Amino acid sequence: MAFSSLTSQAVVLYDEWLKEGDPRTGEWLLMSSPVPQTIIIAAYIYFVTSLGPRLMENRKPFDLKQAMVVYNFGIVALSLYMIYEFLMSGWANGYSYRCDIVDYSNSPQALRMAWTCWLYYFSKFIEMLDTVFFVLRKKDSQVSFLHVYHHSIMPFTWWFGVKFAPGGLGTFHALINCVVHVIMYTYYGLSALGPAYQKYLWWKKYMTSIQLVQFVIVTTHIGQFFFMSDCPYQFPVFLYVIGLYGLIFLGLFLNFYYNAYTKGKRLPKVLEENGSCDQNGNGMFKKQA
Repeated sequence: MAFSSLTSQAVVLYDEWLKEGDPRTGEWLLMSSPVPQTIIIAAYIYFVTSLGPRLMENRKPFDLKQAMVVYNFGIVALSLYMIYEFLMSGWANGYSYRCDIVDYSNSPQALRMAWTCWLYYFSKFIEMLDTVFFVLRKKDSQVSFLHVYHHSIMPFTWWFGVKFAPGGLGTFHALINCVVHVIMYTYYGLSALGPAYQKYLWWKKYMTSIQLVQFVIVTTHIGQFFFMSDCPYQFPVFLYVIGLYGLIFLGLFLNFYYNAYTKGKRLPKVLEENGSCDQNGNGMFKKQA
């Protein structure tokens, strides 16, 4: 009886919690409940860490260069589109870059921002193909904990953002990340085209610096909130998550940069072969081509 009562109370609390979500996004794909995305993320983790490597164990790696060219430049195009939409729905059209709260109205601009947030969220599932490509090409050494963690946590946390706060200052890091994605995926797209395009990749050495700049900008921007005397942002918990995420990756990249460049240590062979930053602009241990 006690267990049944607790279960019933949990269900009621869960339903009440969902009712607090933005009604505009409630019926959009994957947004009615966190359960569907949780199943997708769990299946992704299981495939890339267990099932996939076992299926590929006695098979030759797939030649996916053409698919990767299309995939990488597809991400570039999608990122450019999202940059434009983020700018037009707020960041170049009314946002102050300080205390920008979520607009929950049904105005065209507010709906445009909510839709762009959902599109960014959905793009995180598309980017899971990064890891799938590694598994199918038997590049298992590149499927690190950090890599899988990043690809899992991003869509999971962004579901809550789209559900409860699709807009405002909590979306700035998504805009910056899209800019970085354009640079990173362009690099990996050109790299996948083959040796003839290596001469266009002279800027590879700046990739880690670009990553560092990204996290400095994001952390600085979100850090403003903690020094504002009056900023009525509706869900401050999301800002804490963004700030923590930015600080963690800023620390990881600073440590990597210091050891690889400042101290002049020779990079581990896997990093020399595979590059020092990931194709998502958020990791540092993989390369597609």
